[in-house]
Amino acid sequence: MDVHGTVAEGFEPVRDAFVRNFATLGERGAAVAVYRDGQRVVDLWAGTKDVDGTAPWERGTAQVVRSATKGVAAAVLLLLHQRGQLDLDAPVGHYWPEFKARGKERVLVRHVLNHRAGLPVLDRPLTPEQALDPLRGPEAVAAQAPAWEPGTDHGYHALTYGWLLDELVRRVTGQGTGAWLASQITGPLGLDLWLGLPDAEAGRAGRAGRVEGPEPAGGLRARPKRSVTAAYEDPASLTRRAFAAITPFPDQNDPAYRAAALPATNAFATADGLARFYATLIGNTAGAARLFTPETVALARAEESAGPDRVLVVGTRFGLGYMLHGSASPFLTPGSFGHPGRGGALGFADPETGIAFGYVTNGFRKTVTADPRAQGLVRAVRGALGL
Repeated sequence: MDVHGTVAEGFEPVRDAFVRNFATLGERGAAVAVYRDGQRVVDLWAGTKDVDGTAPWERGTAQVVRSATKGVAAAVLLLLHQRGQLDLDAPVGHYWPEFKARGKERVLVRHVLNHRAGLPVLDRPLTPEQALDPLRGPEAVAAQAPAWEPGTDHGYHALTYGWLLDELVRRVTGQGTGAWLASQITGPLGLDLWLGLPDAEAGRAGRAGRVEGPEPAGGLRARPKRSVTAAYEDPASLTRRAFAAITPFPDQNDPAYRAAALPATNAFATADGLARFYATLIGNTAGAARLFTPETVALARAEESAGPDRVLVVGTRFGLGYMLHGSASPFLTPGSFGHPGRGGALGFADPETGIAFGYVTNGFRKTVTADPRAQGLVRAVRGALGL
């Protein structure tokens, strides 16, 4: 396997772990980038651009990052709060009056970010065509009754998170999340990260698909405990219904899906773009001022939800818009915040060590929150730092 790119002195174990992913874990094409105190210390890529192709992965190859999108989108709401345009403790209905229907008057903006809104499912799932319409998803969640009393418990809003967040951004700014992100963050910073893949960048995006490999050692395994298996198999469970809010799920290689902006699932990024995004949240990077104030970083990683997750059926931890370090989704240290993507991708920041991490792949595994390829790379970073 020809591995391209560079690692700074002391971070050679990350390259070794990256090579092992191809040798033993069925990796087809992937990239990893790591920043430390705003400086890139790992920049590696290898394999094929397409999961089912032969063209080589190049430095600028981008991939869909699935739910790692949620951490990117969360920054939009937190920045609007930081700028005084959005109150996290205001009812969602204050900005979006139609949302108040069916007992949702007390759903707060923070409940959208901490997965306590009680709206992980749709009684009437959307078709792929409907899901790509920026109006239909918000209309559906506005008409939905909560599955539990909002604010009293948490459960992963796998797909509805995106429509909730997107409509809030639209009501406050007049722009969808993807457009605001491009105009205020990724465009000015020159990040290779898009929510709504532009036609001009479409040729850089690889084709993704399912790959098989050895079972992961942690997180949600291919052979999870019986309660998790039962939840995924039961059509009436919150688990099954949450992931079926779009039925059938769109083809992630479809140009129409790539061009749409679904803030829960379909950002495209290079590993460097994802890592530099997180690096810029917590510190100055290549002359760019940090995006989050220390107070906003504290909001992102202060525990808001913890314990048994009504949807994922394992213990999860969330801050405002971000998963936090825990057994279901291990990051670098207990102070890390970020978000995995189902089946592979991972992005996070760790303010204490100054580390920002991005991993993207074209091969999706069965894992939900803790892919073994990403976890091997994170352990290598931890080892390189002597943690």
